Amino acid sequence: MGEVREITFVEALNEALMQEMERDPNVIVMGEDVGVYGGIFGVTKGLLQKFGPDRVIDTPISEAGFIGAAVGAAAAGLRPVVELMFVDFFGVCMDQIYNQAAKMRYMFGGKIKIPVTIRTTIGGGLSAAAQHSQVLYSIFAHVPGLKVVVPSTPYDAKGLLITAIRDDNPKIFFEHKLLYGVRGPVPKEPYTIPFGVADVKMEGSDVTVVAVAYMVHEALKAANELKKEGISVEVIDPRTLVPFDKEAVIKSVKKTGRLVVVDEDYDRCGFASWVAAIVADECFGYLDAPIKRVTTPTVPIPFSPVLEKEILPNAEKIIKAVKEVVRKA
Repeated sequence: MGEVREITFVEALNEALMQEMERDPNVIVMGEDVGVYGGIFGVTKGLLQKFGPDRVIDTPISEAGFIGAAVGAAAAGLRPVVELMFVDFFGVCMDQIYNQAAKMRYMFGGKIKIPVTIRTTIGGGLSAAAQHSQVLYSIFAHVPGLKVVVPSTPYDAKGLLITAIRDDNPKIFFEHKLLYGVRGPVPKEPYTIPFGVADVKMEGSDVTVVAVAYMVHEALKAANELKKEGISVEVIDPRTLVPFDKEAVIKSVKKTGRLVVVDEDYDRCGFASWVAAIVADECFGYLDAPIKRVTTPTVPIPFSPVLEKEILPNAEKIIKAVKEVVRKA
């Protein structure tokens, strides 16, 4: 695959945007502070200088306005990548997302395409308080017509973002803030990763752990600790929640007989519950223990670092859940 370097998650995303804008003049970038400032986390750094203000557009602070404009631009033939600074702000532009972007292709009988990619940041761990620390991807996974993409590594971030930009449907692309500085091997040349294909981040035989975004790293940390105690953990990263690779999860659970789902989203009506329901429905006879979920309680995310750490999932909580399902076998 050519030259491979160790770069950060942010650099991988920036490279994906740069390469796709070079490849396709219909790709534009929109959002608050994406141009002159280069994005508050640096993901769009250097794009304005290279492609100019017609393709890298600093917008007013009106999510309804610029998300709506991006959906219209997509319907008219462009490929907008629009940044919703924090997922917590989705409420002011939800009609544009779930009633317009998600439904337009269906309602027009497939006569138009809506190739819009909405990038947004998620996650706690930075004491950013209740309005800047949620993940909320379960809300978008609930809406028909939206694809939901949640990378956990720099390699996945670049490949999935390129796939998203080239896809003809609306996508929500979630970037966990704690992942931005994570480094990993990434090919220099463009590449794609297909949606709906999970990645086995670590193979194991005693228990399956399905984890998303930053929780993949906490799951791997837990798996390495549990290995010292003779417990073999298989860690699966779905990478996309919609489409979801249920076959990979079912195949793993049939091998291990146990399932723990780790999800930073709220416990109530969350992604973890959906994965647990799929496994209970489709391979209940293979389970040797009850399914466990490691999630965030359905409460506002506290500003206090001590309280925030108390409620968020982590390696310690994953280890506890794994030991509980292994003991019940």
